[in-house]
Amino acid sequence: MRAIWKGAVAFGLVNVPVKLYAATGEHEVPLHQVHSTDGGRIRYRKTCAVCGETVEMDEIAKGYETADGELVILTDEDLAQLPLATEREIEVVEFVPQDQVDPILLAKTYYLEPERTAVKPYALLREALATTERMAVVKVALRQRESMAVLRVRDDVICLQTLLWPDEVRAADFPVLDSEVQVRPQELAMASSLVESLAGDFDPSGFEDSYVGALESLIEAKVATGSTREMPAAEGAGGREGEAEVVDLLAALQRSVEKARGDRGGAGAGEKPARRATGTRARSRKDATPDTGTADEGGEKATGTEGAPARRRGGDGTGSSGGRAKDASTPRTRKRASDEDASAPAKPRRRAS
Repeated sequence: MRAIWKGAVAFGLVNVPVKLYAATGEHEVPLHQVHSTDGGRIRYRKTCAVCGETVEMDEIAKGYETADGELVILTDEDLAQLPLATEREIEVVEFVPQDQVDPILLAKTYYLEPERTAVKPYALLREALATTERMAVVKVALRQRESMAVLRVRDDVICLQTLLWPDEVRAADFPVLDSEVQVRPQELAMASSLVESLAGDFDPSGFEDSYVGALESLIEAKVATGSTREMPAAEGAGGREGEAEVVDLLAALQRSVEKARGDRGGAGAGEKPARRATGTRARSRKDATPDTGTADEGGEKATGTEGAPARRRGGDGTGSSGGRAKDASTPRTRKRASDEDASAPAKPRRRAS
């Protein structure tokens, strides 16, 4: 078990450092709400009733509505300033007879474990409670709320059992019970005889949750007969909204890539394939703009927007405009290109802008 609280029991001048553990835990078969057609999990989002947006936990505060319809918002900082005099301390108020504590007041039960240095005072308090057949009424702060509780002995352990506040117990108001009812002695004798015939010592281990047992048998039978299905791998698998957004983004990007490829194939159907630049003459920025891609800083070859390879940047990696591109061809290629330029009609050279 894991301790959920650390503090000390204080009674008189005695202080007993203890750890608090949950003494009970309900068992149940974990069932989830799913979509009956595809098995997808049903999720719930915290949304604002005013703007309709999904609200994150760090944006949620507590609010109190006044009688005249005004709203008071309480932040975590506001609540942290409230005084809790019994925080980290279980303050003993008084010791009362066990039969004076109405069971309807009993709520959550916790085990108290002493620190190694407090075993003797812990045992002293335990034996005092058992010998006098009393409970210690205490006040304690758990989960930022002050509670009334009792300390009682169960086997060799001191238990802390929280109590409801008196105004949290509803009054039983049933007018039908106010009517006069006549019970004959023979009927009372028969009822008493029935009670005696079913009398016994209470042993909770003799009882079991028949519903849970039947539910587990039903699930095992469905598994044995193959009445199962694969867990759906729908968008948002994993159960968290952040993961759902990532999956949606990836799907949108995939659709965008497919659409871009389709558009590129349609646009290029009637066009001639672009020729690879030979590096013999640097075109002006105006001529090179439509099909020039973006190269990385190292001058690596990148793909242009029209599918043709982009030319290399200048040797310094800056790709300065207006100057000649560095000739990366071989001497033989440069000679052949020069012959072709000599035979071609001369064209006026544009000044780079």
